[in-house]
Parts: sequence; C-alpha cells; structure tokens
Amino acid sequence: PQVDADLIYYKKNLSVPLEVINRLKANSWFIVANGRFVTHIDNQLLNKILDQSQDDVIAINVVPQLQALHEKVLVTSQNKLAGFRRFYSDSAQPSPIPGDWPHYIFIRTNVLNKLLVDDALPLAFSAFIDTCFARSLTVRSLNIGGTVLDLETEEDLLGLLTIKFNSSAKNFHDSGNGSQNGVTISRSAKLFGKVVFGQNVSIGQNVTIAGPTIIGSGVKIAKGVVISKSIIAPGVSVPQNNIVQNRILAGPQFDLKHHRRQNINSRTLCNNSCTNKFRNWPRFSYARCLKRIADVVAAIFVLALFVPVVPIIALVIKLTSPGPVFFKDDRQGLHGKVFNCLKFRSMLVDADKMQDKLRVLNQADGPQFKMTNDPRLSTVGRFLRDTYIDEIPQFFNVLLGQMSVVGPRPSPESENTSCPPWRDARLSVRPGITGLWQVCRTRQPMKDFQEWIHYDIKYVKNLSLKTDLWICWQTAGKMAENFINQF
Repeated sequence: PQVDADLIYYKKNLSVPLEVINRLKANSWFIVANGRFVTHIDNQLLNKILDQSQDDVIAINVVPQLQALHEKVLVTSQNKLAGFRRFYSDSAQPSPIPGDWPHYIFIRTNVLNKLLVDDALPLAFSAFIDTCFARSLTVRSLNIGGTVLDLETEEDLLGLLTIKFNSSAKNFHDSGNGSQNGVTISRSAKLFGKVVFGQNVSIGQNVTIAGPTIIGSGVKIAKGVVISKSIIAPGVSVPQNNIVQNRILAGPQFDLKHHRRQNINSRTLCNNSCTNKFRNWPRFSYARCLKRIADVVAAIFVLALFVPVVPIIALVIKLTSPGPVFFKDDRQGLHGKVFNCLKFRSMLVDADKMQDKLRVLNQADGPQFKMTNDPRLSTVGRFLRDTYIDEIPQFFNVLLGQMSVVGPRPSPESENTSCPPWRDARLSVRPGITGLWQVCRTRQPMKDFQEWIHYDIKYVKNLSLKTDLWICWQTAGKMAENFINQF
C-alpha cells in the first residue's frame, strides 16, 4: 500500500533504530512489508479496516480471488453448475494466522516496544507470534483482495516488468548505427515497443527485440536473435539464431537448445504470441456468409412490412410520453465492437438512472435487471414490450451489419464482463433480435443467468441454418401468442 512514512530496508535483521521510534506518532501503525512481494490494495478498504480495528497486530495477505469482478462458482458432485456469485468490489475476510511472514504486518506504535528484543523484532515469524501472545497482544489475520507478484518467480518478475513499462519507459520505433552510452545497434536490427538498454551493449545483425524488454550493461547479442518480453542480465552473451521469449537470462550459462531460431520474422512472432479467443468459421460457411445474406433479405422484408405502421407508432409514443421516439444504447457486437442498438422508446426519459434506486427489487439473477410492473415503463411502452414491436428498429442494425436476426441478446460491456468464456463465445457472432435463450428460458428463480450462459454457448457451438429457422419459428409463435393476449 502507498503510505506517507519513513522507509527502512532490511537484509539480515528487523532492527528499529531509536530515532525512528522517537518519530512515531501515537496510535498510528508500524508496517513490516515482505520485500519478496509487490502488491496493490484498495487503500480505501485497507484504511477502513485499520480505522475500525481494535487489535494490536494485524497480519494481512493479499489474495487476488477477493478482488472486484471475480467470480465464484459452486458445482455439484456431478460437476454441474449449482450457483454463481459475482464480487463487485474488493473484499476482506478472516484467515488463520499464516506459518510464515505474510505480505504485511501492521503493529500499533504504542505496543511496538513490547515486541522489540535488543531493538529488533524477532526474525522468525513463529517467534514474532509467540512474542505477541506472551505480551498478551491481540493478533488478527486477514486476507484482502488485491494483486500480488512474487519476485522470486520468473513469471511474476516479468509481469512487474510489463506493468512498469506500461506506465513509463522509452519507446523505440527505429534502429540504426550508434554508440550512445556505448550502445551499438546494427542497422538491420529491428526494435518494437519499449526497450531499455544499459551501457556498452552490442546488438548484432538481423536481431529483433520486442518490448517490454530490459537489456543489461555489457550484453552482447549475436546476429539473428529474437528477444521478446525478457530481461537480459548484465554481462550475458546470447548466441546467434536463438529465441528468447518471456525469460530472464541472469548468467553466462543458460540453456537455449530448445529455442533455436528457424526463419523467424516479426509476423511469425506476433502469431505465436497472440491467440484469437473468438470462434471462427470458414469463409463460405453458413455462419460467415449465408447467414449474413439471409439477414439482409429478412431485414428488408420486415422493414418494408412495417413502413406504414412506423409513423403511427412514433406518433403514439410522442403523444403519451415526452422524449425521443427512438432509444439508443451502446452494446457490444461481433468481436466486442460497440454500436448503437436501436429500439422504440418504451420507458420514461432517464430510466437508466432510476434503475439504481430500483436495484433492490431486481427479480433476475446475474447482471441483468428485470422487475414485474416496472414503473419506468410508459403506458404504450408496456404494450410495445409485450408484443416485441419495440425491437422493430433493430432491423436497421441488421442492415448495417451490426446485428443478426438470430443470435445472443445484445449486451453492454458491463454485462459481458460477468463470465469470460461466455463473453468470448457470444461475441464470436453478431448479437440477435431473437435467440436460443429468449425462446428456451424458463425464468426459474436464481437460474435465469445460468440458462443465459448455457443457451448462448450452446447456440454458438451448434450454429446452423436449421437452428436459426427453428428459433425464428418459435419466436413467431411467441409473438403471435403475446399479441393475442393483449386483447
């Protein structure tokens, strides 16, 4: 955590100088941080915990699973989904006292002297805890949501490199001969992204370096080497035609025999490191080609059919409720591209702002909002909703290629963050005016969101002309039934 305080760096012991003790404020906190880890915690949550605590010592470990926007899934013994919980803010929970030094120890300044032996804290954590109990101090242990990097692991050290470089570092786009700070770069070498050099570095011919990368002083890189997202320690020599990717080379002896370069270029490097998370279909398949043709034909037909009715609907909306005729909302389409989803306005103006106040009455699980007798609906809006007429303008979105007649429900980004595998599946296709979930859902309490995930993924998995025709048939029957029930 970020604190305004004096910093003492320990290597062999946990001594506390007398001048530091004299500067400590009464009833404040003395913090011992484990230098092996780099963490980030919500300071507001941490300050709230410290302000409300009556304990003398608090041990805190940072746990990513308690961060905001994490999901907790409960499954049965048959591995079937039983429940789903979404964390919308960082949280903290009690935990057993750890066996070794946690990420942070908070000690009240007025009890610090009770823990010092020869002006130092016990070096072993078990001895520290025993001293706390021997002095009758109250000790509390917590896990708190946040990010944590273990600097003794190669993966997390490279992760810290990426984070730091994203915030600040020199960005190289060109290369050429030169000797600034003793750095010699061959004219044929290529540098991409953010790269930092030490002194007296030699870069050979046809070398490719992609950032974020650190090249230490005295490093020699032979011709044909590819380096990506790595740290090369001072004095290391990289033999020719090798690939160094997501690695830390910290000494002259290292094994590169499984990373020999074979006609590697920048395009191959990008293709190997970047994966497409969306499902793809062949160019001339139904999903990628014929479905789009069918969408255009269907959209033209429906819009032509409703041309005489649209002015009447617009006039009724204007006469019964102040505000625009159409409602536009940002939704995510194919591959996450944002578009304005059109509808006839069925709610009062600023209905989205009223939703926060009505959230306690939400009858749906998951991120969506549903409420019987929603007070935000206008009189004519309720009829438009129940008969699905409010969705007719979405056929303009279909014509523009932003939507399809059949597909997952168009959702904003805030809803699509709820379950990454589900999000990636549903964004592999254009969202639809109708879909499998809309015709198959049961509306059972606390199961609607699970069904939403299930049917969206099932649709993308089994996308076919037969499935789309069946969904359209079911939708037509539902629309006819709902329209008749209005009279």
